[in-house]
Amino acid sequence: MFDTLSPLPIDPILGISKMAAADKSPRKIDLGVGIYKDDHGATPIMRAVKSAETFCLQEEETKKYVGVNGNAQFNDLMLDMLLGDMAGKELFATTQGAGGSGALRLGAEIIKAANAQAVVWAPTPTWGNHTPLMSSAGLTIKQYPYYSKQTLNVDFDAMRDFLRATPKRGDIVLLHGCCHNPTGADLSNEQWDIIADLLTEQGLIGFVDLAYFGLGLGLDKDMYGLRKLAATQDEMLIAASCSKNFGLYRERTGLIAVKTKSAENAILTKQHIGKIMRRMISMPPNHGAAIVARILSDQSLTADWKSELEDMRLRMSGLRKDLAAALSVQGAETMAEALARQSGMFSMLPISPEQAGTLRSEHSVYLLDSGRINIAGVSAARIDDLANSILAVL
Repeated sequence: MFDTLSPLPIDPILGISKMAAADKSPRKIDLGVGIYKDDHGATPIMRAVKSAETFCLQEEETKKYVGVNGNAQFNDLMLDMLLGDMAGKELFATTQGAGGSGALRLGAEIIKAANAQAVVWAPTPTWGNHTPLMSSAGLTIKQYPYYSKQTLNVDFDAMRDFLRATPKRGDIVLLHGCCHNPTGADLSNEQWDIIADLLTEQGLIGFVDLAYFGLGLGLDKDMYGLRKLAATQDEMLIAASCSKNFGLYRERTGLIAVKTKSAENAILTKQHIGKIMRRMISMPPNHGAAIVARILSDQSLTADWKSELEDMRLRMSGLRKDLAAALSVQGAETMAEALARQSGMFSMLPISPEQAGTLRSEHSVYLLDSGRINIAGVSAARIDDLANSILAVL
């Protein structure tokens, strides 16, 4: 039976990581996979995570299931952090997801259960796994304009005009809450305000993917758009990930939160999400959720986590500014300005797939063919080397 399976193309991100791992050159710079790295190229466990994990192991008394909706304390504390002091949290149905990806898939499944005809509109470009994740639930995924390769910035006029004219009432608009992957180009607060009004006027439902909060402009500033929609929309969805900002990559910890029109409907929606979880993986794991719950319920651990998260953010922001300064030469000014303006882990360099191939083969600089780079992948000492390699292929 299984000899009928045909070979699959290599995942572009995982393929680049494999190539980088095989390169033994001392000048290698791996800007591929989207994980945080320190200046030594390591991805350490955060201090607060280590402490919380120790507490959890000491205090844990059972390994019984946590239920189809996951760790209730995690769900509540995550929603509190995401929404701040906003009223109306009883309108949200929450469930623990297997990472941000699992949260997105649960969101897609509940959309399909509620309105199988709804189209999900994703930005162009978007994270490469958005379409496979959500279309595998049976939803139709289409694109709206978002990023201009000419200005290396959000093409907001095109985005606004398209969303005003094309999607139908009840359709879903997928929005990156901050630190847009793969471009690093985010909506301004004023643009979020316009989008919130537009969604209301057109009867569209926002679905905010929030995978990098705290790593862009700061924890609260990165959640402006999410909170704007949560405060103004009757219905919306949030998929939040704890992979990057808590460093819980392999623990697969995330949250799906669905805003409904009433507290009664939130309870019903949560039941439906639980049923979806039951048929997909039965029960979610607890380890990562317990760690996050412990951190967010302990003022000392919360403060330490926020401090280290801010250090990570400032490091990436500094690397971004240093690379922009090193690239600020005649002919590369637009690219340099874009790098300095963007936020988070990612930027998309204005290079061709052929130039990306040359960077890999001749300079041992590993990035995607699209030009996407993870700024955390370079050390401060190698900024000039990276800049010179990029300029060499332009």
